Amino acid sequence: MLKSLLRAGFVLLAFSTAASAEPIKVTLLGTGVPTPRPTSFSASTLVEAGNEKLLFDLGRGSTMQLYKLKIPLGAITANFITHLHSDHIVGLPDVWLTGWLATTWASRKGPMKLYGPKGTVAMTENLTRAFTDDIRIRIDDEHLDPKAVEFAAKDIEVGIVYDNNGVKVSAIEVNHGDKIKPSFGYVIKYGGHKVVLSGDTKYDERIAKAAEGADLLIHEVAVIEPELLVKNPVYKDIQAHHSSPEEAGQIFAFAKPKLAVYSHIVFGTVKPGPDIPEEPLILRTRTAYKGPLLVGRDMMSFRIGDAVEAFAPDGAKLEP
Repeated sequence: MLKSLLRAGFVLLAFSTAASAEPIKVTLLGTGVPTPRPTSFSASTLVEAGNEKLLFDLGRGSTMQLYKLKIPLGAITANFITHLHSDHIVGLPDVWLTGWLATTWASRKGPMKLYGPKGTVAMTENLTRAFTDDIRIRIDDEHLDPKAVEFAAKDIEVGIVYDNNGVKVSAIEVNHGDKIKPSFGYVIKYGGHKVVLSGDTKYDERIAKAAEGADLLIHEVAVIEPELLVKNPVYKDIQAHHSSPEEAGQIFAFAKPKLAVYSHIVFGTVKPGPDIPEEPLILRTRTAYKGPLLVGRDMMSFRIGDAVEAFAPDGAKLEP
């Protein structure tokens, strides 16, 4: 009897240890903005937790980055949109229609699950009308499953929007400007861990509160040269919708995440450069925040378990 109890105890211990050690993996598919810069595609973040593969925003290049990761497009279990600016959704038709194809790197089974702010459902209805001929031809000619090109879309509100296989996703409203409402950030919880994505936002203490004690906080940022604000007034409007490094630093300082990361990096210079310089961005953030910080790059990834580990696009381990 004692031996049986001991064996059962060891089995239970092994099971609970494995379950608690199961990590979350986060990959920055796109860290950029509308600028068609080949080194940084527009906004998209992949979160893998247990059996769930969740895509947050579907910017330019989402399908190509997933292909590089050898993740079939059809393996994405749910998709989430922060707001309806084009650089966050321009990859949606690609993920949707390419993911429908009957290939090993696509083959979605069933409708595409999509959650986003008011207007999301209408967008999917209009996309379906726009691609009517493509859909008709592929069903007739390639015998593709008509159910798998449907959308299961939902206009969401603040609160829990997804709860499946132990993964909970909550939407938080953020301030991306008076005319862009609602605009969401997201909180992903799994296995006692928490990942927070700010979405596009000005300084907003709601993010800091939602991210308090998070394992990983991914936040947007904007750095625009003063001279450019004078030469091209449109950048004043852009700056008014985003967070400065100092403001983001205040959010990080309040939330105290295990790791803070910048993504969706707006960097405006008079003389456009091929890449985003990290030093001025980090220095300005350090006026308010002294904790672990990384400037995100496309295909940078993070493993969240007992500790938060960061990896460069080539797989090399990074130290914040």
